[in-house]
Amino acid sequence: MSTNFSDTDRSRDHNVQRVIIIEGSANFIVLLAKLWVGISTGSLAILGDAIHSLTDVTNNVVAWVVIRLSILPPDREHPYGHRKFETLAVFFLASLLAVLAFELALRAISKEEVAIVSSSLELGIMLGVLLVNISLASWERLWATRLKSDILIADASHTFADVLTTIVIIIGWQLSAMGFLWLDRACALGVAGLIFYLAFNLYKKAMPVLVDEFAIDPDLISSMILNIRGVKQVNRVRSRWIGTAKAIDIIISVEPSLTTDDSHNIASEIEALIDSKFGVSDISIHVEPFR
Repeated sequence: MSTNFSDTDRSRDHNVQRVIIIEGSANFIVLLAKLWVGISTGSLAILGDAIHSLTDVTNNVVAWVVIRLSILPPDREHPYGHRKFETLAVFFLASLLAVLAFELALRAISKEEVAIVSSSLELGIMLGVLLVNISLASWERLWATRLKSDILIADASHTFADVLTTIVIIIGWQLSAMGFLWLDRACALGVAGLIFYLAFNLYKKAMPVLVDEFAIDPDLISSMILNIRGVKQVNRVRSRWIGTAKAIDIIISVEPSLTTDDSHNIASEIEALIDSKFGVSDISIHVEPFR
């Protein structure tokens, strides 16, 4: 069982790395396109968006390194493995989203009225960038769901935020050229609020793992264990998330008259029951005599 799970895990990690590499390459091309348009038109907003794309490429590099770390086997310093590095990266990406939203809102409030140059060539390139980002976000979200990868979900949310930001930049760019600057500010504030919401959802996903919130309701596990013959008392149930996997440790009391083999069989029965019910294979059970 453990061998198959390990092989499946390695295959998943390989696919996650492949998605990150493809997305990073696309983000680098988008960065170059935005940089050219920003320099060509003199638009500080587009240049700022290019700088944001630079952070996207950096995020992809960080995510790739984190995935490489998270697949390392348990060691002396990390007996539960390195899966929380992936969750830590989700927290990092959520923080970047929050900073992006704050900067976008601040720019909308304090933006100076500067004339912007616009042409059909640059507009076509920015629309092409928008199409690439939409396709990229949709494709990455599909793979994130298929691979059940929190870091890909976080990165897809970040890419979706890029889509919203690019839309605001394009609208603001065109409206600024037409003189309707207040609409640019209103759109920017609305998108900033939506990005804050995306960041909040990612924090909700990462924080329970980072602060070791229980992965399974301990009362539910206790009630299941007490139905097993020979178990007199459940003294402690603790569960935690390790990346997308769960780990459980349990202390139970059994009849003092039971032999070591009988106690071991009870522990094995509990492990099999929990694994079949919740899909948890990392289970530690300590058996004590009932007093």
